Amino acid sequence: NLAPIPELYVSYDSAQKLKHEAAALPSWDLSQRQVCDLELLMNGGFYPLKGFLTEADYDSVVDTMRLTTGDLWPMPVTLDVSEDFAAKVEPGQDIALRDAEGVILAIMSVTDKWEPNKSREAEGVFGADDIAHPAVNYLHHKAGKVYLGGPVTGIQQPVHYDFKGRRDTPNELRAFFRKLGWRKIVAFQTRNPLHRAHQELTFRAAREAQANLLIHPVVGMTKPGDVDHFTRVRCYEAVLDKYPAATTHLSLLNLAMRMGGPREALWHAIIRKNHGLTHFIVGRDHAGPGKNSQGKDFYDPYAAQDLVRQHQEEIGIEMVDFKQMVYVQEKAQYFPVDEVPEASTVLDISGTELRRRLREGLEIPDWFSFPEVVTELRRTSPPRAKQGFTVFLTGLSGSGKSTIANALMVKLMEMGGRPVTLLDGDVVRKHLSSELGFSKEHRDINIRRIGYVASEITKNGGIAICAPIAPYTATRAAVREMIEAYGAFVEVHVATSLEECERRDRKGLYKLAREGKIKEFTGISDPYEEPANPELRVETENVEVDNCAHQVLLKLESMGL
Repeated sequence: NLAPIPELYVSYDSAQKLKHEAAALPSWDLSQRQVCDLELLMNGGFYPLKGFLTEADYDSVVDTMRLTTGDLWPMPVTLDVSEDFAAKVEPGQDIALRDAEGVILAIMSVTDKWEPNKSREAEGVFGADDIAHPAVNYLHHKAGKVYLGGPVTGIQQPVHYDFKGRRDTPNELRAFFRKLGWRKIVAFQTRNPLHRAHQELTFRAAREAQANLLIHPVVGMTKPGDVDHFTRVRCYEAVLDKYPAATTHLSLLNLAMRMGGPREALWHAIIRKNHGLTHFIVGRDHAGPGKNSQGKDFYDPYAAQDLVRQHQEEIGIEMVDFKQMVYVQEKAQYFPVDEVPEASTVLDISGTELRRRLREGLEIPDWFSFPEVVTELRRTSPPRAKQGFTVFLTGLSGSGKSTIANALMVKLMEMGGRPVTLLDGDVVRKHLSSELGFSKEHRDINIRRIGYVASEITKNGGIAICAPIAPYTATRAAVREMIEAYGAFVEVHVATSLEECERRDRKGLYKLAREGKIKEFTGISDPYEEPANPELRVETENVEVDNCAHQVLLKLESMGL
């Protein structure tokens, strides 16, 4: 496991020549997820792949978890592009792959172009076509419609400005292990900060395998809502001295996780084997995305361990399976959940409970985490009453959204403490979206712009109040995801009936829509998809504006905001 692994990079001189030639090629600007995938393709982390999957390989991976060569490979690694870009490219052509700044990273020789059946991919790879799964949501709402496949020629690594000394390619790690004479190395995969239970788990795993320990956290893309990687890496660095320095190493993995449960665990094992590791810890519900739309877990908690165990000999990496670790009060130490002495008091804090305690500024006990980790987490998660948030009012035209938003803004400004910004539909149209029309596509773009601005306000500790019509569930969900990365998203459905809105018709728009003079008008010729579970529903018929705004305030108070 320590011999060098093949990479897809060309020599420095060839790279200079290719950079020059690439100026004449069609360019695709990679998304964050595609940059993560490309980096691991080029540096050998995704060995034996030589590029983005061809259609035949893709079909085979979705159905059988194997490439057409027969090699085990559980996760489709595809280059999804827009229909517009795909129309300009034909198999046999080369394209330049660039990062968001336009820096060229690689050249891809396109061999295949196809429109995948994304529902089939969701069912085959993730076990369900359910948008409560982050990867399925990504497939349907973010990924391009067309896939391109073909080999990749690496020109240069993506640039990382953060934690440079902690990022190792597979070959750099293999060389490091060779130099130190490490023969058995167990990897601990994590996308969360390290707490005491993790430390206990990793100590036991290293002891059991009689191996050195590599703490190998994912810093590419994890689940929406996870602690950002800057905070997490500071947490890892803060507790590194709790580990024996001679037998432990910390390295960062720029992987875009799919949260794909058992298949993802198998994928992680193959990636770790490529990095020169001999053992891999697979925990309970490894890479599980949480609950599906019916409120049940997507995957059985031990399915990931079963799948990796089944294939470990073929991959050439040994699985160390770990049960959940819990704290036994009487013994003042951690035990695997199935080894707890009888009649003991078991203490445990779930991830949800930890977030609640951080949000409400409550104590986090020493038995659960290290003071250094708690300090880092408190820096980035202040109590809720000090965080930014967004109030998103949605409803039909004329329902009273803007009036309530104005009243709410004034009430919040009266209270003081945080800057308040009102992003009203008409005002945004004038300043942010003056070039947009009212087609479905343009209305979607407008809402996403509002969401982006609101997320920046929220990130910086302010309050954003938005009052667009926002008729489509999927667009509102995308805005929620954007904002919840930084703070609370409070959806308020202003539930005024269509009849009442038409009766008010302050701007005379309904009359024009009924006469057919306004096309695609929400509520008349275009649907309004009512929110199923908003944080608050407000009725405005025969209710004063003041009272409606006050209901929102009470809701914010109950949420600790």
